[in-house]
Amino acid sequence: MTKSYQVVGIGNAVSDVIATTSDAFFAENGVEKGIMQLIDQPRAKELFSAMDARTETPGGSVANTISGLGSLGVRTAFIGRVADDELGLSYATAMAVEGTDFPNPPVANAMLPTSRSMIFVSPDGERSMNTYLGISSDVGPADVSEEVVSNCEFLFLEGYLFDKDPGKAAFRKAAERARLTGARAGISLSDPFCVDRHRDDFRALVSGPLDFFLCNEEELKSLYQTEDLTVALACGAEDCELVVCTRSSEGVSICKGTKRWDVPVVPVKPVDATGAGDQFAAGFLYGLVQGFDLEICGKIGGIAAGEVIGHIGPRPATSILQMLKSQGI
Repeated sequence: MTKSYQVVGIGNAVSDVIATTSDAFFAENGVEKGIMQLIDQPRAKELFSAMDARTETPGGSVANTISGLGSLGVRTAFIGRVADDELGLSYATAMAVEGTDFPNPPVANAMLPTSRSMIFVSPDGERSMNTYLGISSDVGPADVSEEVVSNCEFLFLEGYLFDKDPGKAAFRKAAERARLTGARAGISLSDPFCVDRHRDDFRALVSGPLDFFLCNEEELKSLYQTEDLTVALACGAEDCELVVCTRSSEGVSICKGTKRWDVPVVPVKPVDATGAGDQFAAGFLYGLVQGFDLEICGKIGGIAAGEVIGHIGPRPATSILQMLKSQGI
């Protein structure tokens, strides 16, 4: 029987709020230029009110991956938390317009507002991000629909949610349910500092109910506390069926059992690296959904990442399917 969803993601539902600003704006509003920083709720409210002609798009790491998969024609759903405020309602509507099911309705009378990343673009094109993690980081087991998770082929989890115990419990529930229904479950480790804070729990998850995990070189080395990539890959392959490690311009290393594939990438002049890992994941998962061999999956991931690196913004600006077709995939 065909399942409703090919890929279901669980992660932070963060609304990207983008506005172009003058250089004077940064000094007037105390915004540090060219960096990403976490801010509290009062500061988020202050900056949000100061943004003129803003645009709002649904974001978050795994949400970006799910969006990329949707653009490739994959049937998708995304599980996350938003409040029933302006940004939350906009987020839920935009996901539906994109063709991704968003099964959890905005939370009424929520204690925290919808999470947001306010992105100020200066005249020279530099992006300055101020992120407030509101309700999105409170995903827990009650947010995981067994009906949705039971009805997917692949489940993809976001490591950032591992910073809170309810998130860990939600992941275990979802992964165990996916396994019972024949789905393959995986995670993106997301951040080396997050891995460092929760190393034992990550190890338990990847060696337990998960079938694969995606990471970059720093995250993998942090997970296994070694500076030797070969050692880290071998440890990962002992813990989990499939390990996929991106290595920036060095390409991607894929390990399954004792086999290893090193897939090169085509060099791209970087314009904005935001979302490169998210779109690599979209490309790689697309390959898995289509049943391609692992080396081709890695190549597709590299093509998707290369496309998003070449322009501003975390989502594809051109058709990845056309790019794949032009390369005979």
